[in-house]
Amino acid sequence: MICKGQLELDEMVKQAQKSTINGKVANYIPALAKAERDVLAVSIFDGADLCFVAGNSEERFTLQSTSKVLTLALALMDCGEDKVFKKVGMEPTGDPFNSISKLETQIPSKPLNPMINAGALAVSSLIKGRTVEEKVQYLLAFIHKLSGNNKITYNKEVAQSEYETADLNRALAYFLKQHHIIDGDVNELIDFYTKQCAIELTCNDLARIGYVLANEGRCADGQEVIPFEIARLVKTFMVTCGMYNASGEFAIKVGIPAKSGVSGCILGAVPNRLGIGIYGPSLDEKGNSVAGMKLLELLAEHYHLSIF
Repeated sequence: MICKGQLELDEMVKQAQKSTINGKVANYIPALAKAERDVLAVSIFDGADLCFVAGNSEERFTLQSTSKVLTLALALMDCGEDKVFKKVGMEPTGDPFNSISKLETQIPSKPLNPMINAGALAVSSLIKGRTVEEKVQYLLAFIHKLSGNNKITYNKEVAQSEYETADLNRALAYFLKQHHIIDGDVNELIDFYTKQCAIELTCNDLARIGYVLANEGRCADGQEVIPFEIARLVKTFMVTCGMYNASGEFAIKVGIPAKSGVSGCILGAVPNRLGIGIYGPSLDEKGNSVAGMKLLELLAEHYHLSIF
């Protein structure tokens, strides 16, 4: 059983942690620049116990782009595939996650997929709520169900820091509004989006969320939180688009559905087996956790986790 390998995991974390020197902490969002570069933590949940825990798995971090997976699932549950995919496509892109160039060349001008910032903004505009606070609380309630932790909330300092430095996302949102992909007030959307990205949790929470996605939308107690088909769709996007413009290489080297965020977190879902939560804030040039990517590569190779 994989959960007998605590010593093996400790060794893999030790090995992966050496690669933190090859990256740097995100500093374009001032609040994220406070993270310590050499941190690496992981939790792996199999539905019964946290089989593997290494590093400071209780250290808190923000979801950032990992939240895109959760808002996509929620929007699909509330609005259905037809409405969601009228606003956002299903195609991977080799461009950076915050690129605007493809929007200008696409006809119609909708984002290529929900995992880039433009696509995530389009999806976030569909989340239910009359006010920003209602939308945030609605999303948090969903995350509480997925994680089993009703104390999860957003980090106000990070949210404010992101809101004040969100000019590129505002530009993306105004472009989308001009082309009728989104409606409503752009600053309210940016307010919600930055709070969504600033939702704060631990590796243990993230691993439990990954377990739900991995196991056809069901929690460890068997309760369905996400319908089977939506869980399948979300995992597919994680494989094709989840690691920014490194998704293809990641699929070859690791081969599991995963989504990263610029805080250094990675959400992994090994179908019908495990949920994985990783935090390592040292990032490569594409915005992925350097040590987290290495750790997943070591885990996938050692335990044959690839779905391919």
